[in-house]
Amino acid sequence: MPRSEATGAYLRRVGLDADAPLPPTYDTLLALHRAHLDAVPYENLGIMLGRPPSVDPGASLARVGSVGRAGYCFHQNGALEVALRELGFTVERRHGHVWTSEDDRHTGVLNHLVLVVTGLPTDDNPGGEWWPDVGLGDALGDPLPLVVGEYEQGGFDYALTEVRDDGWSFLADKTGSFTGVEVSGVPTDAEIAERHASLSTPPDGRFATVLVVQRRMPEHVDVVRGCLSHRITPDGQTEVELTSYDAWRSAIEDGCGLSLADIDDAELRTLFDRQLVAHRRFMETR
Repeated sequence: MPRSEATGAYLRRVGLDADAPLPPTYDTLLALHRAHLDAVPYENLGIMLGRPPSVDPGASLARVGSVGRAGYCFHQNGALEVALRELGFTVERRHGHVWTSEDDRHTGVLNHLVLVVTGLPTDDNPGGEWWPDVGLGDALGDPLPLVVGEYEQGGFDYALTEVRDDGWSFLADKTGSFTGVEVSGVPTDAEIAERHASLSTPPDGRFATVLVVQRRMPEHVDVVRGCLSHRITPDGQTEVELTSYDAWRSAIEDGCGLSLADIDDAELRTLFDRQLVAHRRFMETR
């Protein structure tokens, strides 16, 4: 089947040949996963500019192809889902809950879109079920087999502690910004849209207060959070304050690889000024 224009643009944006054969194999899944992470950072820029992007998967895919940005997990994994389906993969959705404290672990609140790719057996994963995730920001670099065990990726350590018929339990590396993910049933489009509205609406929306840009590279993670820049490795992290507009923009665009080509400079400067005020308050009470 010929590829759609949106999928072709997406593949070119992430650095793959849109005309080359890309059969629905594990090798293709791995290559696409890594290419996406390299080219499409996790971010909430549109939300912070007052223009929350649509979580419609087709719109997210088209946005990556046209401007090189997707958004956070609902957008990132939604875009990947559409591309994978068009390439012939069998993909299912799951309800994800990202948590940081045990008190929050089993609340079941939808805050993460999870994908499952089936029908790709390997020697280490004879069941053929895989968890690709380009929407966790500072976690997975490669898809995980849905098999209980510990997994090392670029020096970062992850674990699947339980795999059930209806989901699984995941623990992130100790350097990460969250502790784990609980995965359960299948979310509806209406649930995702409702949660997106809640997460992206100020003043209480989780993604509507501080700018976050994260790019997961093979052996490190580059992060801009507010006016702080971090490079995270398995051995620790660096921290640099970004107190000038030029340094802040460079950390986002050059350091994290986020495309800003279509964003008005004056609008970005206004966002930086707001973030700098909040940053100085944060540093005074840190």
